[in-house]
Amino acid sequence: MLLSLLQQVDIEQKMKDAPDNQYEIGIFIGSFLPLIVLVLLAYFLYRYNRNRNNN
Repeated sequence: MLLSLLQQVDIEQKMKDAPDNQYEIGIFIGSFLPLIVLVLLAYFLYRYNRNRNNN
């Protein structure tokens, strides 16, 4: 996590240098994928702990 905060990725520059439109879609998905994974992980941990406390 700390390493990802230290890395500065210039997405606009990558899109300018993209060979085609498919590459831009990959950059877009790749930029949001870590956020989606963290949100899903937080949700499943919340759900697990809520069900454990109810029993």
